[in-house]
Amino acid sequence: MAKKPKKIQKSPTIALNKRAKHDYHLEEKFEAGISLQGWEVKSLRAGKVQLTDSYVLLKDGEAFLLGVHITPLSTASTHFVTDPTRTRKLLLNQKELSKLFSAVNQKGHTCIATALYWKQHLVKCEIAIAKGKQSHDKRESEKDRDWERQKQRLSRHAS
Repeated sequence: MAKKPKKIQKSPTIALNKRAKHDYHLEEKFEAGISLQGWEVKSLRAGKVQLTDSYVLLKDGEAFLLGVHITPLSTASTHFVTDPTRTRKLLLNQKELSKLFSAVNQKGHTCIATALYWKQHLVKCEIAIAKGKQSHDKRESEKDRDWERQKQRLSRHAS
């Protein structure tokens, strides 16, 4: 009996929200499932998603993901309407939802999506409780990042 050739595994990360780390202090992270339609999963496999302006809306004891743009593939069926920016339900347990509700009710805190990734055959969304940065905080974190790069360059040249 012949064995099947192993598939080359791609990175499990589908999309990252790099702007979130720049604009917010990320405090606590959660993993949530997402309720998706078939055409959306196919588009995610092709990497046609954008998380830049996405956020989480907490309403009526449920969490919804807004602002995620999933571009439909050109091969998507024409007999149903594809809405690339529709509101998608996040799947969280009650304990996590209560933590999110209590954190978002504090002044200055919000809930944002930071990443989409594959976990086995399921699509997961990493959401975080975040507090907005002021402009001087952004400059400071940028200086720290530049200094870390300089240290790496110096250590490479010293070796």
